[in-house]
Amino acid sequence: MQDSPLPTPIESPLLNDVAGGRVRHGFFTRQGGVSEGLYAGLNVGIGSDDDRLKVIENRTRVAGWFGLPLDKLATVHQVHSPDVFVVDETYAGERPQVDAMVTTVAGVVLGVLSADCGPILFADGENGVIGAAHAGWKGALGGVLENTIEAMISLGAARERITAVLGPSIGPRSYEVGPEFVERFLAFDPGYEEFFTASQKPGHAMFDLPSLTIRRLKAAGVRAENLDLDTYPDAERFFSYRRTTHAREPDYGRQISAISIRED
Repeated sequence: MQDSPLPTPIESPLLNDVAGGRVRHGFFTRQGGVSEGLYAGLNVGIGSDDDRLKVIENRTRVAGWFGLPLDKLATVHQVHSPDVFVVDETYAGERPQVDAMVTTVAGVVLGVLSADCGPILFADGENGVIGAAHAGWKGALGGVLENTIEAMISLGAARERITAVLGPSIGPRSYEVGPEFVERFLAFDPGYEEFFTASQKPGHAMFDLPSLTIRRLKAAGVRAENLDLDTYPDAERFFSYRRTTHAREPDYGRQISAISIRED
């Protein structure tokens, strides 16, 4: 593999503070990978058409940032579901079709992939429980955030001690939707009108997915923070499915957000 700088992910000072040194996390950007062309940088998407060896190298670098080997990087087959997988001591690399993971096991990295959808990392450092969730509009509306919190509580987390941080995702100035999209949300909860503003295109609206995500997290009783990083306009740092679609490019890369309990 070609030489390139190692990954330097974005970290949340809040998450570092509340985790009390027991947890390490990173919202990885495109920086520090070996992929080229459309996938330039740290593309970790096994489902992309990128050179598989380069994707594996990129994933190895992510695990290495945590001081762990590749086989300790746990990711899943994301399907925009509300489902959560519990990673325990028997974990052997399986990739179930779910959109969130939780664990109390030290030395395992939970990673969620994204390219506009919201990556959310969770931690109760005092009780040693962590989680990671992938939440686009369907997952957020369907309850993946609340289900992740409940799964953490089932492992011993305390709701009031859980901190959740939303990483790079598409922002409200970049996410235009049609009238049928708006109608779906208002049918679910008329109060969700606050997450839409008129766009320049008649009958369309701009959707604020990050604010919906933070509202649902806070309503679930946890401390929540939005890093306010919009993937769409920032091609240097982030992959974006919507940007790729608008550019009529044939494929796109995926960045990863990951968290791990430190080994003693």
